[in-house]
Amino acid sequence: MPAIAVPAFALSWWAACYLIGRDPARAPLVRAAAALAAYGMGVVAWTVAPGSATAQILLCVPALSWAGTAVALLPRMLPERRQINLGWRILAGPFLVMVVALPSAGRLVVLAPLAGGIVLLWRFRDQVQPTILPAAMAVVAALYAAGLAFLLLPVELGVPVLVVLAIGVDLMMLAFLVAVGDALDVGERLRPDLLRSLTAALVGALAVGTPAVLTLLSTDGRRVVILQFVLVGVVMTGIGLIGHLRRAFDAIAFRHDARLRQDRAALLLLADALPRHRHRHRLITTPQGDFLRFTRQALDNYGQLGRLMRSPLTDLPAVDRRLSGLTIEQPLARAMELRAVLSESVDRLRPAGAFGTTDEWRHYNALYFCTVLGLNPYERKLRTDGLDRETRLALDWMRRQVPRRKLRQWREEAASIVARRLWDEMTRADPRWLTRVRAG
Repeated sequence: MPAIAVPAFALSWWAACYLIGRDPARAPLVRAAAALAAYGMGVVAWTVAPGSATAQILLCVPALSWAGTAVALLPRMLPERRQINLGWRILAGPFLVMVVALPSAGRLVVLAPLAGGIVLLWRFRDQVQPTILPAAMAVVAALYAAGLAFLLLPVELGVPVLVVLAIGVDLMMLAFLVAVGDALDVGERLRPDLLRSLTAALVGALAVGTPAVLTLLSTDGRRVVILQFVLVGVVMTGIGLIGHLRRAFDAIAFRHDARLRQDRAALLLLADALPRHRHRHRLITTPQGDFLRFTRQALDNYGQLGRLMRSPLTDLPAVDRRLSGLTIEQPLARAMELRAVLSESVDRLRPAGAFGTTDEWRHYNALYFCTVLGLNPYERKLRTDGLDRETRLALDWMRRQVPRRKLRQWREEAASIVARRLWDEMTRADPRWLTRVRAG
């Protein structure tokens, strides 16, 4: 068991941390990471007490997270998406209680929400990128369900340890599919960043896992077993979340030197963005629907330069025109200019005349105050200190007169207008902007 359990735990724990490290704000990544983390803890529990109720429960939990992942992958513009997501959140609790309370065979009830999530994803498969994702997830989910049934049903169909390992392979496939889908959704590259992290994970697993396996083979102490897995988990966490940990360490080590923290933060953001930025020539081949999605995401990330540096829109011709000399090849400078381009595009939505709250102002107000300024009119303790009169009037109007759903609709409509204008400008640009010569 240790020779299988330690590598399985190490790789699953690394994959969970890697998915979270890519973007903690992306629900599909976080939920897939939760499935992998639950599996990793299930491997530990199975090693300590094979076939125990705790191990079975932990190996069932990934089904709930997997169902949530499928729901999170539904098209963003689907009207029922919020209700479906809320339904998953509500039902996850009762199903978890049933998994804990029921005997072994009864715990297969956890496959019901997984089947529901896969069916929903399949229903809207023509709107999911890549199009093969729903079918691939359905196949992997079926293999996971079969492995779980082999473990929980009172039948002897082979070595349980190998079935646990097979479940881990299924969940690793889930992680890969979700990572691919997320990279395509946000317009980023996956392979360079994944290879970098996977190489480090394999080296770490070999360096720390080998002593851990030898220790587990030479002892039966439960505490020693758990401590070995904790050690492996700490190393894998450091590899998967290396970027976030570096920034946390800088905040502690350089807490008295703000300038040094800022400079290092900019360098770390650049280091994270470089392997994830797409090739320049791919922007002009982007379908208009994807371009619209990238623009919405860039507007949502308006205040976060780290995410803007990874956006394909940093290669817009409008960004090129604003740069010259050595700065034309600097990702941070391009992200800042992309922010300026987006700000100008939002300003073009402003109607002529004094500020107003009429229907013609809805798109500008929704996008400028909530996206460019980053204000939330629905905060319980909304602070207006330092805001000008126009901003205070807009926030008060939204808070009193505009429902949340209506404001979200206006922001989506405004983002679509901005995206169409940027698209038209890009398609009419001189094709030579694609052959930009590197500075120097």
